[in-house]
Amino acid sequence: MSSVLTIRGGIPLSGRVAVRGAKNLVPKAMVAALLGSAPSVLRNVPEIKDVDVVTSLLQLHGVKVDRDPTAGELRLDPKAATAAPSAEIDAHAGDSRIPILLCGPLIHAIGEAFIPDLGGCRIGDRPINYHLNVLREFGAVVDKRPGGISISAPRGLHGAKISLPYPSVGATEQVLLSAARAEGITELTGAATEPEVIDLIAVLQKMGALISVQTDRTIRIEGVPELGGYSHRALADRNEAASWASAAVATRGDIFVEGASQRDMMTFLNVYRKLGGGLQIEDDGIRFFHPGGKLSPLVLETDVHPGFMTDWQQPLVVALTQADGVSIVHETVYENRFGFTEALRRMGATIQVHRECLGSVPCRFGQRNFHHSAVISGPTELHGADFDIPDLRGGFSHLIAALAAEGVSRATGVDIIKRGYERFTDKLQALGADFDLEEDR
Repeated sequence: MSSVLTIRGGIPLSGRVAVRGAKNLVPKAMVAALLGSAPSVLRNVPEIKDVDVVTSLLQLHGVKVDRDPTAGELRLDPKAATAAPSAEIDAHAGDSRIPILLCGPLIHAIGEAFIPDLGGCRIGDRPINYHLNVLREFGAVVDKRPGGISISAPRGLHGAKISLPYPSVGATEQVLLSAARAEGITELTGAATEPEVIDLIAVLQKMGALISVQTDRTIRIEGVPELGGYSHRALADRNEAASWASAAVATRGDIFVEGASQRDMMTFLNVYRKLGGGLQIEDDGIRFFHPGGKLSPLVLETDVHPGFMTDWQQPLVVALTQADGVSIVHETVYENRFGFTEALRRMGATIQVHRECLGSVPCRFGQRNFHHSAVISGPTELHGADFDIPDLRGGFSHLIAALAAEGVSRATGVDIIKRGYERFTDKLQALGADFDLEEDR
């Protein structure tokens, strides 16, 4: 059974929505609870599929999880942590890539870990070799087995000097979660420094970890033998906030995003203003709106923090189809993130994708046969179409296009959007969208 969404577009979205804790932080903070010798409390937790997946995985490993969805609060008690059958891990992990981050904490807690073959959004290679190499640096033994990978550390994990060839968020989180209780000092160079990474460091520091963020993307962790619990309020989801911002300008609407943080979205806000979107920044959130008149085309490159985040790119491309002129977007983080544009072209958008680096600096995908640049000409009138949701951000971008389009669109596979957008259909309804949701057998 899967959900099907029928959207009657052409209606400006208007109203107020709230965003809670970041999808890119909350599951990792939940995993961090495994490192503690006492219960932890996490607040501002959204109701999304990734939280469900990690809850199941932690419970499989003996962690007691008490959840209050209404209050957005989790209490996690790791005192009875234990190994879990590999078949059950595989069944509960589904298409999530989160299980790889359980490895370090599980080794510290019970001496071993098993991760199934991993899924995730189809937006690029996203190899786990960074993770496995990091674990080997700490002294872990990695064994490939049918259906997954077994990881152990007969002599425990030990601090190491690690240099990442690319500032991968996931690999940086792997280092943090593994090094916090490893014996000795770990120095990580080439680290990711996204706000969600800094918030995870804050969680670990509350537990008793010794972590300092130095210059030039260097993070230093002094391992400690024991950590306690934490009480933490997760930072708001800047990616969801940016998605609603793009929806507001693409549909010529007006949306106040409660919880949106100027501090964590400054690069996005600058680009949004250059596009011609209206902004009103308040203490409790940000109002995003179409001020009338023409939108301006942009030349844009995605990059790691503090650059323009790759997760902001796809929703904004929909808005760029309504800009007056030619926009160029160069994707430098994930090589296959423009696959979602095929559906936009069927809806009337004029978008060409290219293998060349159409940016100021050639990126690592150049000369590698990846379509990682796009030229968007506008404004174009979008019309309804049928499409299947390809991935989380691309899927929400399709919904934005359908909401902005004249006519009826039918979206299948919308359950993918639940991975990172809390109660998105309730929010669409509150914003005045005209749609029907049904279960397709």
